[in-house]
Amino acid sequence: MLVFLTQCLMYFYVSLSAGMHTSISEILKEKTLKSSRRSLPCLAQSQTHPQNLNHFLSVPLSPEPKTYTHNVSASCTHITPRLTALGNDSSIFTENLRLMRVTGCSGLMFRDGKKRIDYILVYKKSSPQVEKRCTFERNLRAEGLMLEKEPSLTNSDIMFVKIHAPWDTLCKYCYFTDWKKKTMGRVRQLKSWLPRNPMKLDKEALPDLEETDCYTAPFSRARMHHFTINNRETFFSNSTRSRIVHHVLQRTKYEDGKSKMGINRLLGNSTYEAAFPPHEGSYKSRHPIKTHGAQNHRHLLYERWARWGIWYKYQPLDLIRRYFGEKIGLYFAWLGWYTGMLIPAALVGLFVFLYGLFTMDSSQVSKEICEANTTIMCPMCEGNCSSWTLSDSCVYAKVTHLFDNGGTVFFAIFMAIWATVFLEFWKRRRAELTYDWDLIDWEEEEEELRPQFEAKYSRKERVNPISGKPEPFQPFTDKLSRLMVSVSGIFFMISLVLTAVFAVVVFRLIAMEKFASFQWEFVKKNWQFATSGTGVCINFMIIMSLNVVYEKVAYLLTNLEHPRTESEWENSFALKMFLFQFVNLNSSTFYIAFFLGRFAGRPGDYNKLFNRWRMEECHPSGCLIDLCLQMGVIMVLKQIWNNFMELGYPLLQNWWSRRKMKRAGEQNNSKDQLPQWDRDWNLQPMNAHGLVDEYLEMVLQFGFTTIFVAAFPLAPLLALLNNIIEIRLDAYKFVTQWRRPMPARATDIGIWHGILEGIGVVAVITNAFVIAITSDYIPRFVYAFKYGPCVDKGYRCLRGYLNNSLSVFDMGELKNGSYHTRYCRYRDYRAPPWSPEPYEFTLQFWHVLAARLAFIIVFEHLVFGIKTFIAHMIPDMPKDLCDRMRREKYLMQEMMYEAELEHLQKERKKNGKRYHHEWP
Repeated sequence: MLVFLTQCLMYFYVSLSAGMHTSISEILKEKTLKSSRRSLPCLAQSQTHPQNLNHFLSVPLSPEPKTYTHNVSASCTHITPRLTALGNDSSIFTENLRLMRVTGCSGLMFRDGKKRIDYILVYKKSSPQVEKRCTFERNLRAEGLMLEKEPSLTNSDIMFVKIHAPWDTLCKYCYFTDWKKKTMGRVRQLKSWLPRNPMKLDKEALPDLEETDCYTAPFSRARMHHFTINNRETFFSNSTRSRIVHHVLQRTKYEDGKSKMGINRLLGNSTYEAAFPPHEGSYKSRHPIKTHGAQNHRHLLYERWARWGIWYKYQPLDLIRRYFGEKIGLYFAWLGWYTGMLIPAALVGLFVFLYGLFTMDSSQVSKEICEANTTIMCPMCEGNCSSWTLSDSCVYAKVTHLFDNGGTVFFAIFMAIWATVFLEFWKRRRAELTYDWDLIDWEEEEEELRPQFEAKYSRKERVNPISGKPEPFQPFTDKLSRLMVSVSGIFFMISLVLTAVFAVVVFRLIAMEKFASFQWEFVKKNWQFATSGTGVCINFMIIMSLNVVYEKVAYLLTNLEHPRTESEWENSFALKMFLFQFVNLNSSTFYIAFFLGRFAGRPGDYNKLFNRWRMEECHPSGCLIDLCLQMGVIMVLKQIWNNFMELGYPLLQNWWSRRKMKRAGEQNNSKDQLPQWDRDWNLQPMNAHGLVDEYLEMVLQFGFTTIFVAAFPLAPLLALLNNIIEIRLDAYKFVTQWRRPMPARATDIGIWHGILEGIGVVAVITNAFVIAITSDYIPRFVYAFKYGPCVDKGYRCLRGYLNNSLSVFDMGELKNGSYHTRYCRYRDYRAPPWSPEPYEFTLQFWHVLAARLAFIIVFEHLVFGIKTFIAHMIPDMPKDLCDRMRREKYLMQEMMYEAELEHLQKERKKNGKRYHHEWP
């Protein structure tokens, strides 16, 4: 004991000489709050820390001790700490770490071991913004926050400001965050007789999720007697405490004036380097979690969520929400729901692909192409190209049949219905989550204004019709002018995308001629694969290069608009990013699907670009294989690149940070010995756009999965495999590689739901056009029912379809070149050269065109009708949930009435006044 006291005094002396102090001179004592008898049926308050941390973090409900600290001068002079002034002496460094562990400073507490660290601010000692920082910190103390400074053990120029929110401050500001907590009453829950689902996590694995079955209500200091408060230290969760501190940081001034406030501005002018809530400790432990339990929530999340070994398990959404906040919890809930819904789509798409694989050799069209040894096709260029035999493209025809077969129409209809079912059932799932997470009433609250909006329009105010209070107001003319500039920027960027697509088209035309006249026979025979493959790779590099430009432009345009709230800013930025990247990613795909081969002309009268390059035409077996290749390559390469940027890049950055720490002379100390704030500082911050990048990646994938699914039935399967990996990558990234993000609240996925519905509508239209125009389904259908040899026999067949779909050209009409045969074939419905009207469209061409248009109309009306019927049949909220909400509201009103009546009666009796049993 004597050694322990000596060590504590030594560390206190080091800290005192370093000038580390807390500004609050005294914390007033409070009386212990006693709840009324009716408000205490739920005595087991849910803990916010694992059981093996309760002995350290839990403090009995008692008045907070009076703490005396040093006053801070206005100049904020800082004495260089002895800890960093001693240089890189390993023994001194080790001793200081040992002292910090003894006093509890390596955890999540102040040096006194009692005050929890709720937020961390980081600044450089060499920063010239001393006055702003000192004014800001002084105002933070005036708001009721407690501050303590600590030097970095890895960088002598870095200083940490630890922030603690006392009980009074939490109770004061929790009203502004609309925070709910358990109150009186119980919710009756039924035990299920069904066997345990192997995909669910065991209850023993997540002991912290076992909460009491109590009702909740918005917390209020005036009605504190309604709430079950067993322990002030654990009554507010860590995420709630961080959210309250963040609210104070955003509204605290650092200079005189309305616009001089907020931590965001201080981060922008380099007054502070970073601001973040701390992690709850290390995510690893030397002891197994099964025998010793979880060290903290972060360790629990890593073991039961972020590890690859439990990829088949359901996600612990309640724990994710408790640690990262509702907004991130909803993202992972939506991602998990989307991944689960991809399973039936992937199975059906796989069956369609296998059907094409098994019928590939028996396909009538493939057989005729492979046996067409005497069918001479027209040259692909007018220079060094020669005529070629149709049987040379036998492999190409078989591969085309894999994706263009009888199951294509069925799968397109199935995916359109699947998209509707997915969105409708997500609404139901979202309603259950918002109820379980006490967010039903939160969406009705007025959202806070952005500090940037307040600073810009602080001189112009008007009364808010909801709150009745004056607030900054953006004039309509100013908003319209900024919106017009933003829209002009969007159109400019889209035109830049179309320019890049045009460049890719020119490249394909040049590559087509080069590969068709290539000396290597293998390339010459497979010139279409070579052209499509190289075109896709060039297009992918352009896509990834332009994405960086789009992100910066979208950020600038969104800030130019000055959105009123954070949700408006995020929705505006997300919409711009989606428009940019959707056009960038799908423009080449739309070209191949609907324009490739449509304007090529005919032999002897080809259309040329700039009178130089002949327009590209489709293969005799169709253009669908080019579209399939485009989608497959871009989808696979983009997923690989995104996974690398999400996990590989942060891993490399964190590895480099650890390497620099070792170079600084810390080789003798492991990373686990550093205090938590130092370890968090060396992690990578969450990207500035929040979850926009995460949602954007998945929404673009959803577009690829649904819009052109008729051309690529394996898209849902690839998306499923990617999402299984994506969930673990995101989990690992959030838990281990990123600083803890600010816990934010949300009731839905925001604007992304509307974007998903829009993609569902576009998918129906696009698939209708892909089947009718790009694939050969309609020409084969018309031939089988109108022109086939089996029509008169009472059944349908495709015998002779290939010869019927090829027209004849007289190569003697060409002025240059000498050819071995007089006539060659090309893909079109035109009259032969010996007819009275040579090379004019035949009647079959118009029949096919009419059938295409009829199919588009019938397909769209049929699918849209089914989608609308399903949307109306599936309610947005389950009926049992509606009944529970109404029942809870009724019981809450009754219990609040009785509790308030009993409280007032006790107060009257205590004061010696007469009281009655009726409402006073």
